Amino acid sequence: MDFSFDAKSEELRAVLLEFMDSHVHPAEPVFAEQLAALENRWAWDSTPVLAELRAEARRRGLWNLFLPGEHGGGLTNLQYAPLAEITGRSGHLAPAVLNCAAPDTGNIEVLSMFGTDAQRERWLKPLLDGEIRSSFAMTEPDVASSDATNIATRIERDGDSYVVNGRKWWITGAMNPNARIFIVMGKTDPGADRHRQQSMILVPRDTPGLAIERAMEVFGYDDHDHGGHAELTFTDVRVPAENLIGGEGDGFAIAQARLGPGRIHHCMRSIGVAERAVELMCARADERVAFGKPLADQGVVRDWIAEARVRIEQLRLLVLKTAWLMDTVGNKGAHTEIQAIKIATPVTVQWILDKAIQVHGAGGLSQDFPLAAAYAGIRTLRFADGPDETHKSALARAELRRQRASWTKPQ
Repeated sequence: MDFSFDAKSEELRAVLLEFMDSHVHPAEPVFAEQLAALENRWAWDSTPVLAELRAEARRRGLWNLFLPGEHGGGLTNLQYAPLAEITGRSGHLAPAVLNCAAPDTGNIEVLSMFGTDAQRERWLKPLLDGEIRSSFAMTEPDVASSDATNIATRIERDGDSYVVNGRKWWITGAMNPNARIFIVMGKTDPGADRHRQQSMILVPRDTPGLAIERAMEVFGYDDHDHGGHAELTFTDVRVPAENLIGGEGDGFAIAQARLGPGRIHHCMRSIGVAERAVELMCARADERVAFGKPLADQGVVRDWIAEARVRIEQLRLLVLKTAWLMDTVGNKGAHTEIQAIKIATPVTVQWILDKAIQVHGAGGLSQDFPLAAAYAGIRTLRFADGPDETHKSALARAELRRQRASWTKPQ
């Protein structure tokens, strides 16, 4: 078995690590200062330092790395995994610098796979160039969105148009005025088979009837450096029929195609979050003294550090295996592993962040360290792209089927 990265991955890792050390990490306080000075704090991608970093990233060939094929970096999932992990160490800045930030990544994938030529020209091209932002509007407040077939927003055909009515919430990036396009999931035919009722349609931000009602907070964090999360209403929102993505009834299948890569990207970046948390935990343990000796000499702290290292290594191997399977047998063939990493990653990284916060004392709860904000983000990931319980239920069903198939009938 070969656990090494290939030559292309190693080359890009070296370039990215140097770029992070020389440009991204030093720019983090600058980004925070410029963000605070913006007239509209939601328009985080308007900060001058981000434009400078993006230009340098493009110059170094670190642009759209997440996307395979002609439009992106041409990388496999396995090649992209170590790079995404590195960007997770500065999750509020680095992914955006490389144009590899959600929800744009998933929306780009949708448009590249299912969009028409006209849709790609109008929306995919500026997204690939980092000129605009986008949002993905699926989750709703009035239904249990863990079951995507529950979606109640209506998309009804009316002549040469579709009319959209409904409410959405937790729509990432929607507070940013530069999020110029929304991919909206709703029902076109409530009487069809439960997986053929839904469709997806493109709704420009300035369409009459689309209202941004409020920003949503996570444990008091509004996530304004990602464009926030918003509650939206659609009231008789009329868009041309050619804005439909794919055909009527394709929405559920498109959502599944979008969420698979999105889940593993979140998990890849989350490992970087965990690695940075361990670094901060070790540094704090070395410099702080309690009860006459450094925290690093306290048995319980050493236990946390050792356990964190073991859990990260286990998690990384599972994520890399999943990436390899997605490359070799496809997303459908890797479905069980995708579920497994989505279950394991947030809870594992959440545990590591919790211990890092504990080692930092009250400081770990404050804005002086990135741990509290990271904790809020990782806790959110236990809902994003499906809650833990949904993935566990599906994984258990698959395991039961697999076990039953292996049983032999008594003679």
